[in-house]
Amino acid sequence: MPKLLVGNAPCSWGTLEFDEAKGEKVGYGQMLDELAETGYTGTELGDWGFMPVDPAVLAGELRRRSLVMLGAFVPVALRDPRARAAGVEAAVRTARLLAAAGSDPKPFLVLADDNGTAPERTRNAGRVTPALGLTEPEWRVFAGGANQVARAVLEETGLRTVFHHHCAGFVETPGEIGKFLELTDPNLVGLVFDTGHYSYGAGDCDVIAALNRFASRVWYVHLKDCEPEVARRARQQQWDYFTALRHGVFCELGKGCVDFGAVLEWLAGRDYRGYVLVEQDVLPGMGTPKESARRNREYLRSIESRFERRESGQ
Repeated sequence: MPKLLVGNAPCSWGTLEFDEAKGEKVGYGQMLDELAETGYTGTELGDWGFMPVDPAVLAGELRRRSLVMLGAFVPVALRDPRARAAGVEAAVRTARLLAAAGSDPKPFLVLADDNGTAPERTRNAGRVTPALGLTEPEWRVFAGGANQVARAVLEETGLRTVFHHHCAGFVETPGEIGKFLELTDPNLVGLVFDTGHYSYGAGDCDVIAALNRFASRVWYVHLKDCEPEVARRARQQQWDYFTALRHGVFCELGKGCVDFGAVLEWLAGRDYRGYVLVEQDVLPGMGTPKESARRNREYLRSIESRFERRESGQ
């Protein structure tokens, strides 16, 4: 019977790409040890340099723990044409490492906006209005940049690119996700659907409606929960993105508003064969990452039959 393949990521241990999130980090060795010990079989790369960048060394660290490399998050300021060349270079460099250290399934290059750098978007994460969005010319530049990155990654490494919609970036709301997908090449750019970022960015926990809307482009899935009371307070008190993070807007799985049982049923119904990646974005020093990772994995085990029954046609 097919099993749910589950990974976790460095962000669940406080390794985030934002300058505002820098602090004393858990080392990659401890993170990988704890990830494997708590029942996960895949990981993402984290910030460039967090894990070894020598492919042989990285592959050895993964092999020693029976882990597979699932992807790497690469932020690029896609709305700025002056940043495009550097963005392509960073993406291809990362993809080469993934391709050399990866195995089966092939990892994804996880492309994102340079989230958390535009002050108005960061201040208004979770309550973005159309007035805060990109103009039509900016959309063309943004989507063109994503296509260019994905094409370069595919040509240089054979890896596929998925785009990560993300709070505090320029693709956060359902309308913005839809617009981005309309303007990008479906043969080059897929979507990594993140349940938590969608719920917070949309102000709506109906992730199944969103998965149905974007189904043809969903190549990869991040499982993240959203704590509705924290999200409500964030909107009411006008917290910025990082304040919402500090207050735990992305809580442990099963403690927020996302119906993960329904998500697993949806994946099974779509004959989804890849990994799902658990993420619980925390800032350095927040919470108890290993214990949270264990509880998140135990929670998924408690509902995995929702995936397996549909997979087996029962």
